Amino acid sequence: MELDYGKVGMRIRQVRKAKGWSQDELAKKCGISMSFLGHIERGTRIMSLETFTGICKALDTGADELLWGVPHPSDAVLDLLYQKEKNADEKKETDSYSMYVRIMKSVAEIMNEV
Repeated sequence: MELDYGKVGMRIRQVRKAKGWSQDELAKKCGISMSFLGHIERGTRIMSLETFTGICKALDTGADELLWGVPHPSDAVLDLLYQKEKNADEKKETDSYSMYVRIMKSVAEIMNEV
């Protein structure tokens, strides 16, 4: 697979906008200039691994999602599902959440193998 920096930048922009952040806000969180972030989002400049790591951390997003468009469920989501499973009143709800968690874990494992 060859890395497409334009697509990486587009994914960064999508996640940033989904959080309701301006380029300036994300740039400040990452310690880079807004101009450089604009270039990253357009795919016209290549960032260092350190900058990429900072962007991932700031956006609370996995590297696979930004690099390849492969989302992974976060631990927080799995923990939330587990808590709902633990707190469910009815057996049917518990079975449903339990099945959902197993499906999500299976999908994550499959995506890691690709």
